[in-house]
Amino acid sequence: MNIFDSHCHLDDRGYDRDLDGVIQRAHQADVKAMMAVGIDLPTSRKAIAIAERYDGVYAAVGLHPHDAKSGAEASMAEMQAMAAHPKVKAWGEIGLDFNRMYSPQPDQERWFLHQLALGETLNLPMIFHERDSGGRFLKLLRTHWAPLRQGVVHCFSGSEADLDAYLSMDLHIGITGILTIQSRGQALRQMARRIPANRLLVETDAPYLTPTPERNKFRRNEPAFVRTVLFKLAEIRQADPADLAETIWTNTCRLFDVDACECGVI
Repeated sequence: MNIFDSHCHLDDRGYDRDLDGVIQRAHQADVKAMMAVGIDLPTSRKAIAIAERYDGVYAAVGLHPHDAKSGAEASMAEMQAMAAHPKVKAWGEIGLDFNRMYSPQPDQERWFLHQLALGETLNLPMIFHERDSGGRFLKLLRTHWAPLRQGVVHCFSGSEADLDAYLSMDLHIGITGILTIQSRGQALRQMARRIPANRLLVETDAPYLTPTPERNKFRRNEPAFVRTVLFKLAEIRQADPADLAETIWTNTCRLFDVDACECGVI
């Protein structure tokens, strides 16, 4: 089967010594494509460099809400220029995170709106991050989201109402290893059953959010483990894993405009 890890941070320093092995293990687990997601200017540069190095790896550039306080017009202009690279397939991850408030709310909102406009100008799909924004993320997104735009709510962990709102905007929903965690993933497992199949993506968010049972053996998540997320999702939805993998592969290739999906093999 062909599996697409729609969100991972291969730029993380924890992969510097064995990135070749990480990519090899991913391919051995049928993970044929990966989206390396930047969170600021340096990590976006590194994500593109990694995508240039490996077949089947693509890149997204953007400024994460945690780093919004360091936002600057010059760095945003450089990322906009980087978006012309043929391996850059999305803008993100962007959004709002009021959980730990690493950046003040005004900074987060300023750069979120700025990047929404940039993504529209560049006609790139958006990768969204939302955590504990108390409805503010949805309010801003609804106000500034144009028809026919494309995007994914990465690492979805919201409420039923949030899910309905995202689906009404034709957004994709990214499912992580949280799905496999007994207590933390209970609500997500319930909601995952009713997400339309053509709106599903799977992801690791590696090196974070290692799924079970790998989290009992490995401290670091990696793209190979997205296979576990896919199989758990298939179990919950009472679907054939191969059929679900094909559907999600098609969804992800379509969203990110990846030509490799035409033959199904990279």
